[in-house]
This record gives sequence, C-alpha cells and structure tokens, in this order.
Amino acid sequence: MLRSISKRKVFVGMSGGVDSSVSAALLKKGGYDVTGVFIKVWQPDFVECTWKEDRRDAMRVAAHLKIPFLTLDLEREYKKEVVDYMIREYKKGRTPNPDVMCNKEIKFGAFFDWARKKGADFIATGHYARIQGGKLLEGRDKSKDQSYFLWSLKKEDFNHILFPVGDFEKLEVRKMAKKFDLPNFDKKDSQGLCFIGKVEMKTFLKNFLKEKKGRVMNEKREVIGQHDGAFFYTIGQRHGFEIKKKNNHSSPYYVIKKDIAKNILIVSNKEQIKREKLAAKECYLTEVNWVGLKEPTKPALLGRIRYRQEKQPLLLSKKNKHFHIKFKNPQEGLSSGQSLVIYDGETCLGGGIIESANRV
Repeated sequence: MLRSISKRKVFVGMSGGVDSSVSAALLKKGGYDVTGVFIKVWQPDFVECTWKEDRRDAMRVAAHLKIPFLTLDLEREYKKEVVDYMIREYKKGRTPNPDVMCNKEIKFGAFFDWARKKGADFIATGHYARIQGGKLLEGRDKSKDQSYFLWSLKKEDFNHILFPVGDFEKLEVRKMAKKFDLPNFDKKDSQGLCFIGKVEMKTFLKNFLKEKKGRVMNEKREVIGQHDGAFFYTIGQRHGFEIKKKNNHSSPYYVIKKDIAKNILIVSNKEQIKREKLAAKECYLTEVNWVGLKEPTKPALLGRIRYRQEKQPLLLSKKNKHFHIKFKNPQEGLSSGQSLVIYDGETCLGGGIIESANRV
C-alpha cells in the first residue's frame, strides 16, 4: 500500500489521464508535497496533435488539487531514444517495443534524473504495478498490469519510485476519480504509441521509411502477390500485403518468414505450415536486465513475449554468456527485437530483447 510520508516531495508524471490524476490525488491525500509534471515529447506533424488538450487536462487536475504544475520538454530525448530507435529496428527487420524504451529512457530516465536534481524525493506515475520489499510486482488488477513495460527498471531506484494506483483495480480508480471530483474523471483511456497517440504503425513508419515494392511468395517460393517493403511487416502478421494469386484455401495468409536483404515475404494459409513456421520453442536474449540485480538461480520460471499475454512456463539457462530460453509450449509470433519479460509468480524478475528464435 501507499506509504504516508508527510512533506516528502514527489513529482508526478501527469499525462492528463485518469490514472496519473488519481495518483496525484492519492499522494496529496497521503500528506506528500506533490508537484504535477506534464512531459512534452516529440510529436509528428502528420498525426493529429493532442498534447495541448492532454496538458490542459493535467493542468485542470493540478489546479483542482491545488498543487504546483510544471511542463518538462523532452522532445529531443524522445525523438532520439524512442522514435529513432524504433525506426532503426524496423529497418533491420526487427520488431521493437517503443513503450519499453519510453519507460527506460523518458519516464524513468530523463524525467527521473531531472526530478531528482530538482529536489524530488520520489517520482510517481500512473502505472499498474507495485514495488514491495525491494521487488517489482504485477499490478493488483491483472487485466491492467503494466509490469511488462517496466523490466528495465533499476532496483537501486526503487526507493525513489511510487506507483499509487498499483494496489487498486481499474474500476476502483475510476470511482476514486469521481470521488475526488477530478475534472477528467470520465476521460477515456489513451490508446496507441507511448505519448504519441493512436496511429497505425505502418502509416507512421511510411513517413520515415520509403516504400519498396517486393514479392510475396508462398511456402513453395511461388510469387503470389506484392508488398510495400519487408521491413513494414512482422512475423505472424496477416494483413497489409496484397495476394493476387490465391489457392483453394479460404483462410487468411500469415507472414511466416521475411528476407530483408532480398525484400521478400514468405506467407502461408495452410494451418499445419503456419503452426510449424510460426511456433518457436526457444530463443536467446540480449540486453538483459535483472530488476533484482542478480540473475535468477531458479531455472523454471514464467515469461511473456507480449503485453497481456498469459505467462508461459519456461526454462532459463546461460550458454556462452547468453541467456537461453526454452518454452514448455511453442510460442507463435516470436520475433527478434521484442521484449521477453520473466516472472517468478507475480514478481517481475527482469527481461531482455529477443535476439533469435528457433522454430519448432
């Protein structure tokens, strides 16, 4: 539960949404010296701009709570560390996770460092996660748990991070927003890329990566269609490319392989082939971070390769200084560049970037 520490200074990252607004309200009620901070990040000119409206909502909440309000401009940092990273990864044919990088470099990177230099004892966000006993735990509301995006956190920073809504169900948070009479209590949850808003990824990327028409081939290497550039697609994707020559099967085609150098997509709509080609039993991890500082000694653990996926049983081992993952059940859609987050029960132990995946 949220500790009450009278007059300890906390900077709350306020996005204008309900979760961060309730976080600020709970902290003030708990006796903290609260300052609201709206983080302004880079936004593309081809996407409908919402940051002014979001900032206004955050300001209204701060005024209602009678707390100071600041705006932190991190446009340059966000463009460099999140957007440019994402574009580089897609160009290489990998599948990045910009929300993980946003948390690492922006919220718990640049914002954290800035707040501490300004004299804040803590920073707080509206994440559904918990820090207890030196451990990072899933949020109480499993349907909203965001620990998947937080595997890059450093344990040494735990004493300066607060997740006020992590102990509550989303429905409770909504009720508290109304009880606190917050002006944005009925605002809908945001969707889409961290801070940028709702935008289809391919549409976003086309503004940075030039279309490069290429061949779509079936499992027999017969040309059956075309695509706009192999780097726009992920393993397991079933839309966005054109099929001109269809077979008797009516089921949709899935990307089962891509060749970035030759700009070719290999697709199939045969269930057996899809299962064989899309299912991976093992993979290796790079850029691994253990939230508890030390790597786990227990081999039998759980993991997620995507947000909200049911945790999957796995075996963790180390081979030639690389961490090796072997899943109990084959995993579909496993792609290099994705985050794989590892758990022991509800404790998030850390995670890493999938470097390679061996298909079944």
